[in-house]
Amino acid sequence: MEALYHQTNKQVHEVQSYMGRLETSDKQSVHLVENEIQARIDRIFSNLERLEIFCNKEPPSKRQNAKLRVDQLKYDIQHLQTALRNFQHRRYAREQQERQREELLARTFTTNDSDTTIPIDETLQHNESLQNAHRGMDDLIGSGTSILQGLRDQRMTLKGTQKKILDVANMLGLSNTVMRLTEKRAFQDKYFMIGGMIVTCVLMFLVVQYLT
Repeated sequence: MEALYHQTNKQVHEVQSYMGRLETSDKQSVHLVENEIQARIDRIFSNLERLEIFCNKEPPSKRQNAKLRVDQLKYDIQHLQTALRNFQHRRYAREQQERQREELLARTFTTNDSDTTIPIDETLQHNESLQNAHRGMDDLIGSGTSILQGLRDQRMTLKGTQKKILDVANMLGLSNTVMRLTEKRAFQDKYFMIGGMIVTCVLMFLVVQYLT
């Protein structure tokens, strides 16, 4: 298990290094970098499944610590997966905006029989404003997605930690009072997560109203 754990941990750091290349990659190579990162993430998830099996085979005295180490790796790679998806979302939005701009600039404007003119400058300015609004919304949606994903990941981590604490508490014979306090804290964290999601949605709604 130790060899596979260190190998997977090394792969997580390699993915973090590859993530730094996304912002500097050109349009021709960014797809290759994205595919390479996704392939590495898939291999890490496969290793994590094997590590979870190995954890269950560990002696009881080492099992809890082994599970915590695996959960930390899972938490890290889930955040990297979310970051990759957010980058792809922003890239798709930028490419769509560039195509729309090129189509607008390439469009031929002509006068009709009544010699009506089309205010090209005004049209371009309006299109630029719409693109800025879309870009702001994309960034906000990406940030909101990251926040919500982070809250979900934290909730899953807290649930896993709670279960491990309860297992350890049962092993050590701790009182029911301590376990009830742990469950109460997890219940409160759930409402904090829901509150954060509601606040994020309200902020996104207000920004949409402001930009439009």
